[in-house]
Amino acid sequence: MIDFEIVVGSMLGASEYVADALQETLSKHGLTSNIHLTPDVNDVSRDATWIICTSTHGAGDLPDNILPFAKQIAKTDTSDVSFIVIGLGDSSYDTFCFGAAQMEKVLKNSGARMDAPALNIDVLHHPIPEQAAVDWLETWLSSRG
Repeated sequence: MIDFEIVVGSMLGASEYVADALQETLSKHGLTSNIHLTPDVNDVSRDATWIICTSTHGAGDLPDNILPFAKQIAKTDTSDVSFIVIGLGDSSYDTFCFGAAQMEKVLKNSGARMDAPALNIDVLHHPIPEQAAVDWLETWLSSRG
């Protein structure tokens, strides 16, 4: 059984680097995970905790690779799913982390349970967002017991 499913929304690759760092951290804790770069709801285990790791594109839009997944979720009952969200963005834009907020909203609207407040990483203050994500994940994992 897989412990975590890491669903990535990325245009330029930063979210993919974060996903790789998250997977490495989970592995150090003896936890298993899959990374989904072109996510499909049928390929993501509902028994695992979903980690949504996405940037924002354009005028507050989801990256192209995760948009079909979001549309699938909107039509799916996910009341058996738990998830956390990690958003990457640039606070100099008024659409800071809108992609992550959209994924949070669509998952909650389809019945999924959010296990922690979203982490929104501002790349202006964290030029290496992987470290901020790993630090947050470490804290979250230790709080779960």
